Amino acid sequence: MRDTDNTHQDTPRAASPGSALPIRKHGVVAVIVRGDRLLLIRRSHQVSAPGKFCFPGGAIEKGETEEEAVVRELREELGVCVQPVRRIWESRTEWGVHLSWWQSRLAEDAPIVPNAAEVSHIGWYTIPEILGLSDLLSSNREFLRKVLAGEIQLDWEP
Repeated sequence: MRDTDNTHQDTPRAASPGSALPIRKHGVVAVIVRGDRLLLIRRSHQVSAPGKFCFPGGAIEKGETEEEAVVRELREELGVCVQPVRRIWESRTEWGVHLSWWQSRLAEDAPIVPNAAEVSHIGWYTIPEILGLSDLLSSNREFLRKVLAGEIQLDWEP
């Protein structure tokens, strides 16, 4: 996630007069399960969509695979190494950003150290708790509704 990275942004940032919005075309989202909870971040006020809750992730860099982007983004945002397990969904934001959603695995004892420039808070939440967050990005809300409807299958870990 970078300030110019709008892969999780549901609405564009205000642009200065005459400038184009820096919208990326393809991003990745990491979905990490622990018991009945999912890992969420709250975005710092230094990046796009400040203060919003979302799953971690960001833009795919040139020459990078989706899996490589998941690993890099989680290392940059949370200081952890994850293993992308499988792509579980693809979506397109209303602003034309293609998102690939990856269920990923994090070692249970892995210390999470958020990069304060990108992440202001992390937490493990149940789906009802997440849906109750008023500052949740709409693409994340849509994803969770599909999980609850059985349209997206997650591998829930014990």
